[in-house]
Amino acid sequence: MRLSIGTLVLVFSSFSPANSTTLASEFSPDAARRSELIRLVRQDCGSCHGITLKGGLGPALLPETLSDKPAVGLKATILRGRPGTAMPPWDRFVTAQEADWIVEQLQKGFPGER
Repeated sequence: MRLSIGTLVLVFSSFSPANSTTLASEFSPDAARRSELIRLVRQDCGSCHGITLKGGLGPALLPETLSDKPAVGLKATILRGRPGTAMPPWDRFVTAQEADWIVEQLQKGFPGER
């Protein structure tokens, strides 16, 4: 059996007592980048996960559907994608800190575009 990096991250992160459902990040993008990230999630991610993030080709990205998912695994999925699925890597478009911010926002209810 061959496991992907994302699967290994999810497995190992679930054993870490330091891991919580959210990432402890002090990072907050400036207003311009925040607007770009919100648009990216709503439009680009929304093209598969639904514009309202309630699901589509990809699963829903709502607080209630992400509550049992480790934040570190969600971050890994954003940055590296999911090989063998339609989920592409986004590490060319967002930094690790921005991925942390996106995960935190998704886990509490992603903001709308302004």
